[in-house]
Amino acid sequence: MRAAYLEQFGPPDVIRYGELPDPEPGPNDVLVDVAVAAVNHVDTFVRSGAWRTPVPLPFVVGRDLAGTVAAAGPGAVGFAPGDRVWCNSLGYAGRQGAAAERAVVPADRLYRLPDGVDPADAAAVAHPAATAHLALFVHGRLRAGETVVVLGAGGNVGSALVLMAARAGARVVAVAHPRDTDRLVALGAAHTVDYRADGLTERLRELAPDGVDLFLDTSARNDLESAVDLLARRARIVLLAGLHTRPVLPAGKLYVKDCSLVGFAISQATGDELAGAARGLNRLLADGSLRPRRIEPMPLRAAAEAHRLVEEGKVAGKVVLHTG
Repeated sequence: MRAAYLEQFGPPDVIRYGELPDPEPGPNDVLVDVAVAAVNHVDTFVRSGAWRTPVPLPFVVGRDLAGTVAAAGPGAVGFAPGDRVWCNSLGYAGRQGAAAERAVVPADRLYRLPDGVDPADAAAVAHPAATAHLALFVHGRLRAGETVVVLGAGGNVGSALVLMAARAGARVVAVAHPRDTDRLVALGAAHTVDYRADGLTERLRELAPDGVDLFLDTSARNDLESAVDLLARRARIVLLAGLHTRPVLPAGKLYVKDCSLVGFAISQATGDELAGAARGLNRLLADGSLRPRRIEPMPLRAAAEAHRLVEEGKVAGKVVLHTG
């Protein structure tokens, strides 16, 4: 099979494109004919070695895919050849990646693709939307009626946070560029605020006079001093971006209000947590409300260039590699 793979860690040009042996599924695995594989920031962390995780060399890059079942092991109950499927947890923790013509997926990490959903759409939203689901409902413990502030709301994770929080009955304040206002309101934001505005913290306080219940910053600024000041009693901050930030934490203000701060990386999610997120994503994919903002299609052979563009912030939407 043709694949995008590594033989060493390093910059984007360490990615090779060429032939590798077809993977062999185990009894509880599913062999998938890959149609598309997405490129995420976390894929660049694994490739560069910035985020250490067990990987066998040569190592196929990529986490998310959508495709069709080619064969299923005897323990992979519920899957049959021809089934349309997606996955968002390959390419780390010892599992080979998604950027290949064929991939082996553990059956408990593979999910059916709803009828009528474009495989490229599913692959593009899989990582950011699952991240949003887990941040809100597992780590953020979101409840209906709460006020949620989302910084970086115009991005892939941010817009999914807005959609899911609003669907869950929360009042969402979205902080983003003004060009994203109409889209964020359509997704369910009660208020939008220009992230460049002077006095941003004061504006957020005006919109949430009783305090913010859940604060999420996907822009990776992680200004915890301002965030903690905005929190209501027993509010939560979920840290999910900003790998190299070193913010100041006003501990006193945090604990006297019974508030909590939790770090969250989807790579640490359990299989059950990912499956729960997949059920939520599939409902939103099926009803058409969850769609990527923009897809930038590229051929599989261009994986190294795709990684470079993502690392340099030159991608407006989501890069999806096509195997065909």
